[in-house]
Amino acid sequence: MKRFFTRYWRILSRPSVHFSLGFLTLGGFIAGIIFWGGFNTAMEATNTEQFCISCHEMERNPMQELKTTIHYTNRSGVRATCSDCHVPHGWTHKVARKMEASKEVWGWVFGSIRTEEQFEAKRRELAEREWVRLQANDSLECRNCHEFDSMDFTQQSTRAARAHSTNLASGDATCIDCHKGIAHELPDMSPKIEAAVGVPDIVSWAAHLELESGAYAEQ
Repeated sequence: MKRFFTRYWRILSRPSVHFSLGFLTLGGFIAGIIFWGGFNTAMEATNTEQFCISCHEMERNPMQELKTTIHYTNRSGVRATCSDCHVPHGWTHKVARKMEASKEVWGWVFGSIRTEEQFEAKRRELAEREWVRLQANDSLECRNCHEFDSMDFTQQSTRAARAHSTNLASGDATCIDCHKGIAHELPDMSPKIEAAVGVPDIVSWAAHLELESGAYAEQ
């Protein structure tokens, strides 16, 4: 028995070249699975509504407003969560959006919008940032759930059918151009507030990622 353990201890403590390569390959494979699984688990955890409203300012303000809209309660029972409207489904755009949104953690840590007054003071800036981002990526998040090819214009109001069949179909406008404030209250849109928040300078690099061919098909 002692000889048996001694032999295998020598193999493990002084492995040959072949054993070393084998152990390294196997170890790397297992480490890759653990890393990839952990990364995807963390990514999906940050996409849940529970995670988003774990910040008090999100639960007290945007979430309460969402509950009064058709995106939260409707006759069909289809409900949009935070990530449906704020995170693209495609892998590249999702990771880029997560990287860009990481600065919101900074704001939470240092308490820049923890109170209702602080949130209201930044409402226009936050809304404009999302509108600009959605305009740049052709409302990619709206298309997480809404398919233009599946729209039945006969079931829409005359005004909506006309807008969808002309401006949206031609690409002259995208969803957010006509649907600002559909999930949250509109901010003060006066020019005075626009000048105060510096809206024209807001740029989202993630929203300008090139849309890969067939991007909507993977959603």
